[in-house]
Amino acid sequence: MTAVLILIAVATLCTAAVAMALRNLIHSALLLIASWTGIAAFYLWAGAEFVAFAQVLIYVGAISMVVLFAVLLTRQSRADVAIAPGSLGRVVLALIAGGAVLGVLVGAVLSTKFANSSATTPTVTVKQIGQSLGGAHAAALLVIGVLLTVALLGAVVLATTDRAEKEDA
Repeated sequence: MTAVLILIAVATLCTAAVAMALRNLIHSALLLIASWTGIAAFYLWAGAEFVAFAQVLIYVGAISMVVLFAVLLTRQSRADVAIAPGSLGRVVLALIAGGAVLGVLVGAVLSTKFANSSATTPTVTVKQIGQSLGGAHAAALLVIGVLLTVALLGAVVLATTDRAEKEDA
């Protein structure tokens, strides 16, 4: 069981690391899809099937398509897909930011008080979660959907405006 967790973790971290290292945005976005799938596999391993389903539905399905459409619709030439090489300063700042996030996460884990394993935990069914999301939180889900759509349309408008200005010059 631990070997499966280690395999999922290595695959997820490797695909995320390669996605950050690549200079091609489309390849990076495709590797992020693989990384998000690895996170969903971790949720399945942990026994959170509904969260794994939501991870696949939202990140692997919706967010990845928005990212891919935004990249494909806003690029103007093949050279725009490649990211310019970073400087040493950017690498140092990225490592500092990553270390800060790691410190916050480790601090949160170490300061968390875990309940007794003998205590009964409340059981929530997938049906109850679905009713909660479809009932009281339905408006929030709709707002998020509209926000993603507006962001994609905004990227298209900015790309076409930028292209028109370059053609006029």
